[in-house]
Amino acid sequence: MRLILGGRAQGKRAYVQNTYKIRAEEFRAGETEAFEELREQRAFDSFHLWVRRKYEEGAEVMELTKRLLAANPDCIILCDEVGCGIVPLEHAEREYRELVGRVQILLAERAVSVERIICGISQKIK
Repeated sequence: MRLILGGRAQGKRAYVQNTYKIRAEEFRAGETEAFEELREQRAFDSFHLWVRRKYEEGAEVMELTKRLLAANPDCIILCDEVGCGIVPLEHAEREYRELVGRVQILLAERAVSVERIICGISQKIK
C-alpha cells in the first residue's frame, strides 16, 4: 500500500495519476463507496471522508481499516491532512480529527511508501 497525504486541493490526485499511471475511473471516492467496493480498487481518494462516514455510523474504523489493508495490500490511499489549522469547537469534530490522525499513523506504519504532496510536488516521507 502507498499512502499519499496532503492538504485539500494540493494536487494529490493528479500526482497519483501521473506518477502511478492510475486512470480517473480507477479511483474510488471514500465518501461514497461501500467497503466491498474499496477492497478491489487500485486507488482510494478522500480516505478521510471514508473515516468520517464510518465514524458517524459508529463503526470500528481502525479495525475496518486493517481489514481493508489485508484485502487490498497494493492499493494507493489518498488522504487529506485534517489535523492542521484551527482546532474545532465541537467535541465530535475533534474526535473525528484525532481519529483521522490515528488512522494515518496505522496506514503509514503498513505502507511501503508515504508521500506528502504540497503544490503538486511530492515529498517522500517513507
